[in-house]
Amino acid sequence: MYKMLVIGLSAGGTPLIRHLLSALPKDYSLPVAIVAHLPQDYQSNLDKVLGVISGLPVTIARDKEPILTGHVYIAPASYHLLIEQNHQFALSEDKPVKSVRPSIDVLFSSAAEVFESDLIAVILSGANSDGADGMKAVKQLGGLCIVIDPEKTEFNTMPSAVIKAVEVDYIASIDDIISLLVCVDEKV
Repeated sequence: MYKMLVIGLSAGGTPLIRHLLSALPKDYSLPVAIVAHLPQDYQSNLDKVLGVISGLPVTIARDKEPILTGHVYIAPASYHLLIEQNHQFALSEDKPVKSVRPSIDVLFSSAAEVFESDLIAVILSGANSDGADGMKAVKQLGGLCIVIDPEKTEFNTMPSAVIKAVEVDYIASIDDIISLLVCVDEKV
């Protein structure tokens, strides 16, 4: 039974995450944590941009904030977002990972340690390899690994790096990813 959904995106990922969040039902039960590599001024408004189109509450994650079901949390600009064993968020100003902060690897790895096989991880579009190491941790601990088809995204470096590093469970279009996420939630 899945208990958490984590999503990573970078260049070209904003239209994809908008489409994905607008398609999730208002009664979607999983909490969603998102790391987006975006310009700082845009990233700080991402909760407002996504909140308008999502039927779920969307906020910037805060340090020591409890993770609530059916909520969407965005990693704040310039902070790594981690998940603690007590199902709270932690923010860190540790050095960038693969030249980025927030790092998808950091979120995915910490979430995998907490949720193990109850975690779903999704990689969307991007122009770097952040997410590949985090997805390895998700796979090793039994989580569900989903990657957008590199042929169906504008920037395919990130999904290609993940596919090269990990035997993922699904390589799919954004619409098929949405169907998967809705289907697994209905089984919860």
